[in-house]
Amino acid sequence: MGKDKLRRFAEIETFANVYQLDQGKALKGNWAKDHFKNNNPVVLELACGKGEYSVNLATLFPEKNFIGIDYKGNRIWRGAKTAIEEGIDNVAFLRIQIENLLDYFEAGEIDEIWITFPDPQPQDSREKKRLTFPAFLNRYKVILNPEGRVNLKTDNDGLYAYTCEKVTELGLPVHKNTNHLYSSDLVDNVLAIKTYYEKKYLLHDKNINYIQFSFE
Repeated sequence: MGKDKLRRFAEIETFANVYQLDQGKALKGNWAKDHFKNNNPVVLELACGKGEYSVNLATLFPEKNFIGIDYKGNRIWRGAKTAIEEGIDNVAFLRIQIENLLDYFEAGEIDEIWITFPDPQPQDSREKKRLTFPAFLNRYKVILNPEGRVNLKTDNDGLYAYTCEKVTELGLPVHKNTNHLYSSDLVDNVLAIKTYYEKKYLLHDKNINYIQFSFE
């Protein structure tokens, strides 16, 4: 492991806005009250990477709480450090495996979920790792409140098609859907947020797919 990664891993241990592995379990059911010190809605960004979406959403919506989740502490460091430096206190980060969500959040605790440019896991043998695989969707259904929605934003046409297929098979309501976001009329200040990776994709004229669905 390089010196920069080691330094970042050591530094996030000192960050008050980062919880690693079992540290977050004590907050299950009480993230808003115990970490954010309020009763505002809680929104998750899964596979948050450097946390750009979480930080930008927190800036746009100070009346909500945001938690970026990823397993790679080296990436989380960037978003957490930016939030600290800019005094953005309605965003936190959780370093866990996403399949363990139910150990960290109570039923109905979450208001919304964002999945932004996750690893598409293109090989059929890794279908179960896709963040819109039915087993993951079942977890999201538990932690979302009845009005909660799931948003997927991806450059990967295969993952988008797979997600549309699963949503259809499960009979889930679709609220927004496009296979070419920036040519659609859906773009607003939220969907216009661009991560580091999205900017790279757009430089190569890659289309961006987006779907929003719910369980009720």
